[in-house]
Amino acid sequence: MRVGGVPETLIAPADTDALVEAAREVWASGEEWLLLGGGSNTVASDDGFEGTVIHVVTRGIDRVGAPDGRVRLRVQAGEPWDEVVALTVRNGWSGVEALSGIPGSTGAAPVQNIGAYGQELESALVGVDFLDAATGEVVRLSRAELELGYRTSVLKRGRLGLVLAVELELSDNSVPGGVGAPLSAPVAYVQLADSLGVPLGSRVPVAELRRAVLALRASKGMVLDPDDPDSVSSGSFFTNPIVSESFARGLPADAPRWPVTPPEPDVVIGLPAGGVHPLDIPPLAGGPYEVKLSAAWLIENAGIRRGFALPGSGAAISSKHTLAIVNRGHATASDVAQLASFIQARVQAEFGVLLRPEPVLVGLSL
Repeated sequence: MRVGGVPETLIAPADTDALVEAAREVWASGEEWLLLGGGSNTVASDDGFEGTVIHVVTRGIDRVGAPDGRVRLRVQAGEPWDEVVALTVRNGWSGVEALSGIPGSTGAAPVQNIGAYGQELESALVGVDFLDAATGEVVRLSRAELELGYRTSVLKRGRLGLVLAVELELSDNSVPGGVGAPLSAPVAYVQLADSLGVPLGSRVPVAELRRAVLALRASKGMVLDPDDPDSVSSGSFFTNPIVSESFARGLPADAPRWPVTPPEPDVVIGLPAGGVHPLDIPPLAGGPYEVKLSAAWLIENAGIRRGFALPGSGAAISSKHTLAIVNRGHATASDVAQLASFIQARVQAEFGVLLRPEPVLVGLSL
């Protein structure tokens, strides 16, 4: 976002051992601390940070043992995520190609279970090496232990510590002898399928899918580009809200919604003499049926258009995508927070939905 003040102290240990030692020392001191990866999903206060920022810059990718037809990679937390995706595509390995173009570091990827165009990190993640802040010990957390969900994990919900490395398992679609192009995972997103000109569920050359994703992201200002002012953002500023299906029925009929939980199977209820009493109808086994709404649709239909800005503010809605707040060149962190709060208020007043910010807010609140 190119906003925020200067931290009191910033350290950037070059290797894993130094990173572990430095983190333990900072934690033992009792002072305030903050982990920083690529910074692409962070919006920090103009007042700076009174404490130590631990900048994770460790690099390295190793191939480890995997079942036949699969590839496992152990990736250090400071590796830029898109460089990892580019490596997998070059080698004909599929599983994260739809996550192309997402800025930031690999260690941050499992924190919010990054996802895009029908693919989430969860589908390829095996586990992480984790330095636990409570014990100071390095532990292995499996995918199940991370409790991954839509843009969340146990790490985002309060388990403090530091991701040191991420292990991924991918499909090895490389073709012996180099005959034919390695194929992607099945295309699982309508917009991406339309861009590729294929039906949903199709598999296309993995490099072709990466190119299509990068083009789609660039069209929305979601790929870092020094020539595109709309790319000076933290990406999607709000997550798509998840609500009960009964609540969603009160929204306009054209409001997009997608099922989050699979619908209950049909149950046949016999009709005894005298009919069925309401108390005889079994409840839903899985609880309330949930759907995901489109935050972009809610913002646009609350009357906030692309390019919108509050008077005198250096922050604005992207001219390409209503989910992104951009720095027009002279924004402060306060400008960003003020615009985000205004969007929240408008959407809540119009539809009764409170949008949740996706970036990590440091010293700011909405």
